[in-house]
Amino acid sequence: MRRTLYIKFVGVYCIIGCLGFLFTATVGSKMVENKLIQQKSEAIYQEAVSVASNNTLRYQTSATNLDSIFEHLKSLSAYQESEIWILNSQNELLIDTNEPTPFVSPKKVKQFNPVAWGRSYYRIGKFYGNFQKNMLSVIAPITANMNVKGYVIIHFPMEQIYQDREEILLVMYIAFLVFFLLMLLILIFFTFNIYRPLQKIVTGVDEFALGHLNYKIPIQTHDEMGYLAASLNYMSDELAHTAETQRNFIANISHDFRSPLTSIKGYLVAIEDGTIPYEMQGRYINIIINETERLEKLTKSLLTLNHLDKTTRVMNFRNFDINKVIKNTIATFEGTCRSKTISIELILTGEQLNVYADMEQIQQVLYNLIDNAIKFSSTSSTITIETTLKNERIFVSVKDKGCGISKENLPKIWDRFYKIDSSRGKDRKGTGLGLAIVKEIINSHHQNINVISTEGVGTEFIFTLERAKE
Repeated sequence: MRRTLYIKFVGVYCIIGCLGFLFTATVGSKMVENKLIQQKSEAIYQEAVSVASNNTLRYQTSATNLDSIFEHLKSLSAYQESEIWILNSQNELLIDTNEPTPFVSPKKVKQFNPVAWGRSYYRIGKFYGNFQKNMLSVIAPITANMNVKGYVIIHFPMEQIYQDREEILLVMYIAFLVFFLLMLLILIFFTFNIYRPLQKIVTGVDEFALGHLNYKIPIQTHDEMGYLAASLNYMSDELAHTAETQRNFIANISHDFRSPLTSIKGYLVAIEDGTIPYEMQGRYINIIINETERLEKLTKSLLTLNHLDKTTRVMNFRNFDINKVIKNTIATFEGTCRSKTISIELILTGEQLNVYADMEQIQQVLYNLIDNAIKFSSTSSTITIETTLKNERIFVSVKDKGCGISKENLPKIWDRFYKIDSSRGKDRKGTGLGLAIVKEIINSHHQNINVISTEGVGTEFIFTLERAKE
């Protein structure tokens, strides 16, 4: 079997890992950097505002009187790892903490225009070309009496922020790697709980396709895979049973067709070549007619079963009197009963007992059951047909006092073409399909049929029907 599904799953796993790493390295890196810049700029801005509120800067921003705060700014600069500038209102640099002392002669900062900063209090860059590397520059105005006296500018190297970013990203990479490795557990789970059982199921399906219906898929779990395997194993058993039934069906039907055809052919050849004298031909012609009728009956039974097997067949349900149908069906057996001196006893509930069913099919059920009862009843015996009403259901019973059915044969009587060995002599014209037809019809009505039989005593068939609603 091709490992396409497994390769797809592993491929998706790798793609997720690569995309996760790329997202962390690009978008995640940018988000961390922006967050660090925001936090650092806010912290530095608070320091710049604190410095700008110093009274010496507010009221005495000259080079000669800044010595008193220079050392404080230099210590603050060293602590923050930054560079602090003090500018006057003419944009002249008075203090640079990277210098040993304040400037005696103020230095003009070219191109600096605080108005261009607008509402932003920080910028990232080389601050108008005054630095070789990018700096995070934060500005805070020095105000006194509603006038701007100068500016406090703190420069923080972006390299430090980049370094902090990389340290945080390293932690993120390690966390992602651990998560990615933990995700392997899902791959392992998929391999052992989904992929391998699926392989076994596919192997089983291939075996079934090759006709090896006895193969069993070796999965015993109680999850969906186990349920699927059990369903497929059950399906294979049913297919094997169906195949066996079909083989038996073909064998039985071949036998039941071959026997009468052999007799017909033999007698016709004998008549044609004169083996059977003219005065005896009538007797053998009657035998040929009987065999022909047997073939006709077998063909009709097969057509009936074929019709009943159709799941889309149309059922003609309607209300009718079951007692009347029983009486009409019995009338068709009057000649047969007279020849065997068999009497039929009727025990019917009420003058009229309406049921809701397909009348023609129920008449077929009664015909087959009564026909069987007459065939297997001894001479001068009685057949009892009874209808009763219980819990809104009609029970119809056909009971004979014939040879009965053994316990081992009783479950098989519904099988197609099945004939009890002891009854074959009595049922020479039977097809072995009568009870199979009865069972199909009753099942199609969603009703039940049961049989009670004792060898040497007799047999009783009882089936149910739905009572007609008034």
